[in-house]
Amino acid sequence: MTVSIAAAPAAAAPARRSSRRRAGVGFALALPPVLVIVLFVGVPVVLSIGFSLGMTGGLNATVAAIGQDVFHAQGLVTFDAYAKLFADPRFGRDLLATVLVTVSTTLVTMTLAVIIGAILRLRGGWLGAVLSGLGVVPLFIPVVIASWAILTFSSGEGFLRSVFAQVGLDAPVLGFTTTGVVIASVWVNLPFALLMTASGMQSVPDALIDAARDAGAGSVAVVTRVLMPMAGIPLIIAATFTTIGVLGQFTVPYFMGPNAPQQLGVDISKYFQSFNQPQQAAAIAVVVFLIASGVAVLYVWANFRSAKDEGRV
Repeated sequence: MTVSIAAAPAAAAPARRSSRRRAGVGFALALPPVLVIVLFVGVPVVLSIGFSLGMTGGLNATVAAIGQDVFHAQGLVTFDAYAKLFADPRFGRDLLATVLVTVSTTLVTMTLAVIIGAILRLRGGWLGAVLSGLGVVPLFIPVVIASWAILTFSSGEGFLRSVFAQVGLDAPVLGFTTTGVVIASVWVNLPFALLMTASGMQSVPDALIDAARDAGAGSVAVVTRVLMPMAGIPLIIAATFTTIGVLGQFTVPYFMGPNAPQQLGVDISKYFQSFNQPQQAAAIAVVVFLIASGVAVLYVWANFRSAKDEGRV
C-alpha cells in the first residue's frame, strides 16, 4: 500500500510535464499573430489616441512637427483638438450625415435581408433562387469597382438618365448625393446580412412554423412572430456588422458622396492629407471608434446570449 501511494505522484509528474509542454507549444504557435496584431494594430491605435489628446512626444514627435494646428498637452492630456473639431460646423454636418447614412443603410439592408430570407425559408422556388443569387452577387465584386459602376449608372450623364431621355423623361440624379451613398452602401453590405439572416431563418424548426400556421397565422405573422424572434441573434450580428462597416467606410462615400456633407471616413483622409491636420484626423478616428464601440456592445451581448443558450457559459 505504501508503494502504491508513493508511486502515484511519480506517475503523475510526467503527465504534468507533458501537459505543460503542450500548453507551451500552443502558446508559442499563438504568439506570432498576437504580436503582429499588437505591433501593427494595437500600438498605432494607442499612439493615435494619445496624439489626439496632445501627447506629441516620443513616436508622435515627427507627425506633430509636420502637422498644422497641433495642440500639445500642458499637463497629462488636452482636449483642445476635440474642442476645435466640434466647434467647426462642417464637422457637425458630416457627423450627422454619417449617422443618417449609417442608420438608413442598416434599416434598408436588414429589411431586404429579412424579406429575401423569409422567401427562401417559406417559399423557395425560382423566386427565392433569383433573389438570393442577386443578393449574393455583390460579395464577389470589389467595392471600388461596384462604387464606380453605380456612379456611372446613376450620375447626370449615366446610363439611367440616358435611357429615360430616350422617352422624354428625366431620371433622378443619384450620383454625388447622400441618397446614392445609401444605395451603394446597401449593395455592398447586403450579401453578409443576407447570409446571416437566411442561415438563422433556415435553422428555425418546421414544427414551429406549422404550429403558427395551424393557429391561423399568415405569412407576415410567421415572419414577425416566429422567424425573426428565433433568428434574433444572427439578425443582431448582421445589423451590428453592417452598422460598423458603414460607419467607417471610405470608398463608397468617396466615389458616390457629395462634396458636402461628407462621411467621417472621408473626413479623416481629408484632414490628414488635404488640410495637414493629423491631430484632428486622429480625433475624428477616435469619435468613429467610440460610436462603433457603442454598437459593438450589441455584438458582444448577442454572442454571450448565443453561448448562454447553447450552455457554453
